[in-house]
Amino acid sequence: MISFIGARIRSLREKKGITQEELARRMGFKDRQTISAIETGSRRITAEELLRAAKELGVSLDEITDPLAPIEKMEFSWRKSSSEETTDIGRFEEKAKRWISAFLAIASKSDHTRPIMGYRLRLNRRSSFEDASAAGERFASDFGLDKDDSKTPASELVKTMENNLGILVLMVDPLEGISGAACRCPEIDAVLINRREPPGRRNFTLAHELFHILTWETIPPKHFELAGTEPAGGRRSRVEQLADSFASAVLMPLRVLEKVKWNQLKDDELIENLKTTAQKLEVTALALKWRLVSLDILEKTRAQSIPDDSLRSVGQKEREGLPPLFSKVFMEAVSKAIDEGQLSISQTADLLGLTVEKLAELCRAHGVKALF
Repeated sequence: MISFIGARIRSLREKKGITQEELARRMGFKDRQTISAIETGSRRITAEELLRAAKELGVSLDEITDPLAPIEKMEFSWRKSSSEETTDIGRFEEKAKRWISAFLAIASKSDHTRPIMGYRLRLNRRSSFEDASAAGERFASDFGLDKDDSKTPASELVKTMENNLGILVLMVDPLEGISGAACRCPEIDAVLINRREPPGRRNFTLAHELFHILTWETIPPKHFELAGTEPAGGRRSRVEQLADSFASAVLMPLRVLEKVKWNQLKDDELIENLKTTAQKLEVTALALKWRLVSLDILEKTRAQSIPDDSLRSVGQKEREGLPPLFSKVFMEAVSKAIDEGQLSISQTADLLGLTVEKLAELCRAHGVKALF
C-alpha cells in the first residue's frame, strides 16, 4: 500500500503543477529527496504527513488513500475499427482508468506493475517500414517468440508482455467500433483488447498497441487511430502503418514464413497455404498475404489477384468461445486484495460491473480461487 499511496501523491502533485521542491517546502521537509522517497515507496509516510500532504495538495484524504480512485495522469490511444464517431468514449475511458488504478493499488509490490527490462524500440517518425519490421523481428527473437515451433508468437505474446515487460493486458467489452487501446501513465503501461473481435484481429491489435507502448516517448500516438487491413493502405497515418509493420513481424516472423516456397505454388495451393499458415499462426489470412508482399516473398500483383473473400474467414472465427474478461494476473490481484481486506466484495463487484456471483465465476474462469 505504501508505494500505491506514493504513486497517488505523485500523480496529484503533477496534476496540480507542484514541484517536488515546492511540496517538500510546504510540508516542512529539508529537501525534495524526502518527497521523492515517499513517491517511489522507499520511505514510509506517517499519518500526520499524509494529512499534511492532502491539505497542501488541496484534496481529500480519500483521494490519496482510496485504491479505486482513478489516477488522473493517464494517456490513451484508442484503435477504432471504423471511421464512424464513437460516442461515450470518455465514460468508458473513466472505467478503464479505475481498473488500471485499482490494479496498481492492490498489486503495488508486484513485478507486473512496472517494466522489468525497460524495453523500448529505437524508432522515430523518420524510421522506415523496413525499420519497424526489423524491430518486430528483433522483438520476437529477443523474447523467444519465434524459437518454439509448437507455440505461436500470438499465443505467447500476452505472457511476454505481462511477465517480461510488466504491461497489464486486459480483455474487455468496450464500446462498439473500438478494437483496443494502449495506455501510458507514470507507474504502469496497459493494453486493452476488445475480446469480442475475431482472434486474428485481437492478436494483431495486441501487437499493434504494443508498438505504441514501446515507442510512446519518440512517436506519441493520437488519442484515436483507425485500423486498416493493408500495411500501406488508405488515409491511415504513417505512425499507424509503422505499428502495423511491427505487429506483422512480431506475429509472423520471417523464420516461419520462409519455409514455404510461396511463389512456386499454384493458385489453389497458394490460397490453401495462406489459410493453413494463418490458422497456425493465429492471424488473419489477409494480414499474412500482405506480410508476404512486404517481405518480397510474394509478388504484389499475384497477391492482388487473390480475392479477399477467399481468405476473409481465416482468423475470424472463435475456436473455444470468448476469452474471459480482464486477465488472470488482474483477477489474482483482485482475489488477494479481497482476501487481505484491501477491497470489499461489493467494492470489487461495482468496480468490474459484475454481480457477486459473476465475480466468482470470473475468478474460476481464470483458474483463480474465489477466496471470498
